[in-house]
Amino acid sequence: MTSTESRLHVDGHSAEVARGERFEFGANWARFLAHLDDDRILAAERSLQEMLGLTSLAGYRFLDVGSGSGLFSLAAHRLGAEVHSFDYDPASVACTRELRRRYSSDSPTWVVEEGSALDTGYLATLGTYEIVYSWGVLHHTGHMWDALHNVAALVRPHGRLFIAIYNDQGSASVRWGWLKRLYNAAPSMLRPLIVGLVVVSWELRAMIVRLRQGRNPLPFAEWRQEGRERGMSPWHDFVDWVGGYPFEVATPARIEEFYRVRGFRPDRVVSCGSGHGCNQYVMTLGDARA
Repeated sequence: MTSTESRLHVDGHSAEVARGERFEFGANWARFLAHLDDDRILAAERSLQEMLGLTSLAGYRFLDVGSGSGLFSLAAHRLGAEVHSFDYDPASVACTRELRRRYSSDSPTWVVEEGSALDTGYLATLGTYEIVYSWGVLHHTGHMWDALHNVAALVRPHGRLFIAIYNDQGSASVRWGWLKRLYNAAPSMLRPLIVGLVVVSWELRAMIVRLRQGRNPLPFAEWRQEGRERGMSPWHDFVDWVGGYPFEVATPARIEEFYRVRGFRPDRVVSCGSGHGCNQYVMTLGDARA
């Protein structure tokens, strides 16, 4: 990307934020980096190993589409992959570059760039990869189905696509969309209050469910488990969830059919059922490779 293209990219992102059309994901992940430690990094590595069914990524080229905090680019790099990371949010690019500086500043096998999953000209320069990873990103582009189509072309034959997309909850998803628009249109001083009210309401309902099931009603054990599973921070995930806009959703059946006609077959699908959150998909292009 030239300096002029980079400036236009940043200006476009800033204008969307100013109009209340886009959440500042990178600003949230910059705060998350203060909490990043070895345990979280190891948890991210384990989650990649489990979902991909691989103990090592040595010999694999790994494309991180929408790298966010950079945690999973780092995890893939530590597992041996040659990593290419990009993000539309300049602050997210800065986060990923900071992790590269901290943990692998002299590595020639980890590239970090600004780019968009909707920019087909940029994507055409990237080539293809054994693993294309985009967790919780493509539903925030504003044109999810275009983005889902675009990333398919980045997977080499017999390569894997690992994505996570918000679950379609029908009318509940429509209400979440309203809330996210409200959050991004609100003055910045009110946004933590909106997140706090949502978290309290959410957790009160969850506490009632846990009590009825005879479990400990407090949420702390579940929050710790979330951190162990993917290395993320529950609070920063809450902020991302409440503020994350643009916002689109899809059912597992729709995603699987969308990719089936493009030559992919599902290897692993982890669904959240009828609840909120992301469904996870690992799909192979063509026949499986040993």
